[in-house]
Amino acid sequence: MTNVSLGSTIERIISKIKRAKKPTSDVLSTIPDKVYLKAIPLKVLDDVDVIKREVKSGNILIVKVSPLAKKSIDDVKRAVSELCEFTELIGGDIARLGEERVVITPAFVKIWRERTSEGETPTAA
Repeated sequence: MTNVSLGSTIERIISKIKRAKKPTSDVLSTIPDKVYLKAIPLKVLDDVDVIKREVKSGNILIVKVSPLAKKSIDDVKRAVSELCEFTELIGGDIARLGEERVVITPAFVKIWRERTSEGETPTAA
């Protein structure tokens, strides 16, 4: 699978879930004393739990999905869907960052999205 199709697959999943769901709760009511920006590769589906814990603790994550995509694009779809649902549930934000990465933020951080031409989904890239 090419990087372009991986990026568009991730974007379709994020857009679909964002249209379907609204945030229902705010897990973090205050900003932690320290917030870290972390880069994490998504190598196996179990890494999704690590990512969720990091975001719940108030960290911002840049997740590289290509290591898992080399093994199974279906697992990438499942992982991104689960992360989108989780992010919406906690009132956080998620966006594609280039072709192989996703950025996930806790509720107190929002992602700026560049305006695009009509019909295109805005991305953080």
